[in-house]
Amino acid sequence: MRPTWRHLVVLAHVLVWGCASSRGVPRSATASANDGASTLGEAEHVDPCPNAQVAVRVLGSGGPIVDDARASTGYLLIVEGRPRLLIDAGAGIALRLGQLGVSPERLDAVLVSHVHVDHTADLISLLKSASFSERRAPLPVLGPSGDTRFPAIAAFVHAQIGEGGAWSYLGGFLGEGEPFALDLRELDVRGAARTTSIDELRIEAVGVPHGPVPALGFVVHAAGRRVAFGGDQRLDDPRFLELARDADLLIAHHAVPETHAGVAARLHARPSQIGAFAARAGVRRLVLSHHMRRSLERWTEGEAALRAQYSGPLELAEDLDCFAVE
Repeated sequence: MRPTWRHLVVLAHVLVWGCASSRGVPRSATASANDGASTLGEAEHVDPCPNAQVAVRVLGSGGPIVDDARASTGYLLIVEGRPRLLIDAGAGIALRLGQLGVSPERLDAVLVSHVHVDHTADLISLLKSASFSERRAPLPVLGPSGDTRFPAIAAFVHAQIGEGGAWSYLGGFLGEGEPFALDLRELDVRGAARTTSIDELRIEAVGVPHGPVPALGFVVHAAGRRVAFGGDQRLDDPRFLELARDADLLIAHHAVPETHAGVAARLHARPSQIGAFAARAGVRRLVLSHHMRRSLERWTEGEAALRAQYSGPLELAEDLDCFAVE
């Protein structure tokens, strides 16, 4: 019998639904109840953090270009096993937190180094997720002051969820505190470092050179340890050098190769500059993150240039790596 158009339609439906059942549905939705699959995704495949009082989980080790299967910038500071601070919230960070089973409403504060999209794209997504929780305590969000080109952190958030913003239906975070209020704290990038306390955590912030962009570097004091988050910068400002001196861990951004010229070299530190800074600051451990393909493809050259300046412990971060701060 020759197939009719009705036979072809039925066959097409079978093929479509068969593909959907094998590719479009999470494995946990189709696995048997006894095979141990998690209904929360793949968190069981993430290596646990080292057993340390303080640790940093790298949520995103990439930059702004979606060519490397990395999330954009984001770090989770963990103190005595509890997630406390989120530092930056680039694209993909919400997914990484979900993989870890970390609910954003559990955070004590969010630190924003600057308002470039690869450091802030998931901030509002995390707020939306937290709106389904029972949290009622205000959430501190610390970020930089602004200028005529870049808004300060408060204006940046208001432009998205405030009156007339793209997602003004979330404006309760700014008004009556529904479901909870945002405590937006603007830190001036000019002048001396500012110190802020979140419970027992002490956060030092100072302006850092990232071209024309108002940006902050942070040093967090937790449980007797000091973690320096350089953010995007050239690492040539003595204010951050003094702040990061003798840090137990420095996370520096590896966005340009050693021989790179042009605009990016005025925004970011080359590997030799990262090494020189780490050596002058006397940091005990150096982790490179915010990788870009151009820098990774020339890492052999970059590593040599960095190692000519710095001989201490050095590691390249991947998404979901966790580093003990000892």
